[in-house]
Amino acid sequence: MRAQLKNIICTTDFSELSNQAIPFGIALAREFGSKLYICHVIGPPATALYGEILIDPAEQRKEALEFVQEQLGKIMSPHAVEWEPLIAVGHIADEIKGLVEERAADLVITATHGRSGIKRLILGSVSARLIRTLPCPILVIPGPDQPAAAIKTRDFKFNRILVGCDFSAVSSLALQYGLSIAQEFQSELHLIHVIEPPVYRNFYRLKTETNNDFEPDLKDYLNEKLNKLIPEEARNWCRPQTILLEGKADEQLVDYAESNQIDLIVLGVRGQNLVEKLIVGSTTERVIGRAACPVLSVCERVQE
Repeated sequence: MRAQLKNIICTTDFSELSNQAIPFGIALAREFGSKLYICHVIGPPATALYGEILIDPAEQRKEALEFVQEQLGKIMSPHAVEWEPLIAVGHIADEIKGLVEERAADLVITATHGRSGIKRLILGSVSARLIRTLPCPILVIPGPDQPAAAIKTRDFKFNRILVGCDFSAVSSLALQYGLSIAQEFQSELHLIHVIEPPVYRNFYRLKTETNNDFEPDLKDYLNEKLNKLIPEEARNWCRPQTILLEGKADEQLVDYAESNQIDLIVLGVRGQNLVEKLIVGSTTERVIGRAACPVLSVCERVQE
């Protein structure tokens, strides 16, 4: 089934780095024929960023809303694309979640800042909360190491897409999104499964006890499973590759993405309970924290 992206919400806090998410929103909206919303949440108290401190809360709110409306217009004026502003006041993650539900958003796009210092801690906590609570996928654009001026020339066309697969239902959803984006951009698709020693402990123990060299059989089996996940018709419009890696999942995926010039990583996040958040969700969050390219996080709540 082809993933639908009818409504896309792209967030900005007006920093130059966060505005780098907007070209991705524009590109995806054009390719999928989506409605694009540019969202800013005014976090209390609305002070220095939105003008002078005002004693009257109502006047302060009015001034802040006018400022945000003006800034959004300036940001989007160079772009010939249909869009609509979304402005809210309150806690960032909560307000974004409310807007996602209100607009029935199919995708949220947000950018992260640098990978060190207080900015990482503040924005990272918001991104982590959105990943765990939003009822739709979230595309996280990393804050690159190069100066902001150099980011403007960055290629946001997804020529190479990596999809991580652990053969779970949510990784099948991730593949669905990866294939849909690959179809729109005529991308090369890399479907990857990472063989992690803790997961395959029983296989390795059996190999040691029986002295049988069946590791090639395991890899053949996994490769066959990966190939069967790719619909035959998809081979007509994308160039799929299936790859097996060994080691720690997040490290292997990030290293592969960097060495193969991957433009987008697509991963699934499953479960709502604490154990799954800590064990399963943490892989996606660690990839987001280290990857130099955008990461699309897909949750199993998508089809609820």
